[in-house]
Amino acid sequence: MLSRILDLFKGQPSDPLPEPDARLALGALMVRVAKSDGVYELNEISRIDAILARLNSLGPVDAAKMRATCEKIEAEAPSTRKFALLIRETVSFEARIEAHEALWQVMLAGGVPSEQEMAIVVQVREALGLSKSDCEGAKLRASPL
Repeated sequence: MLSRILDLFKGQPSDPLPEPDARLALGALMVRVAKSDGVYELNEISRIDAILARLNSLGPVDAAKMRATCEKIEAEAPSTRKFALLIRETVSFEARIEAHEALWQVMLAGGVPSEQEMAIVVQVREALGLSKSDCEGAKLRASPL
């Protein structure tokens, strides 16, 4: 009896994480941006869920599950640059611009961007092979009205 109770506290071994693809890499990057200032707020989480739902045609529950997977991937993640390169190598130029805009949306959901958040967004922009001029509209489109 006691061993069964202890087993409940130990939990089941976790399933292995999926190999990140461009969708999961973007989700993990959004989580990384949101967490980079040391505060992972509900409005940032909600924004990530909404973006994942929109970009992947998911309902709210499936988007939240995908974000949870992205959180786990981000925690065990390779460098930010590696995630960005995965996106760069597998999606179109327009999708890279959209990914950059998604990062801005998450960053702005937390209020005034921190230096840490800005550093990640700049690093990702560069790794995505995007220039500042390529992304001029991304920040404007991401800004709340």
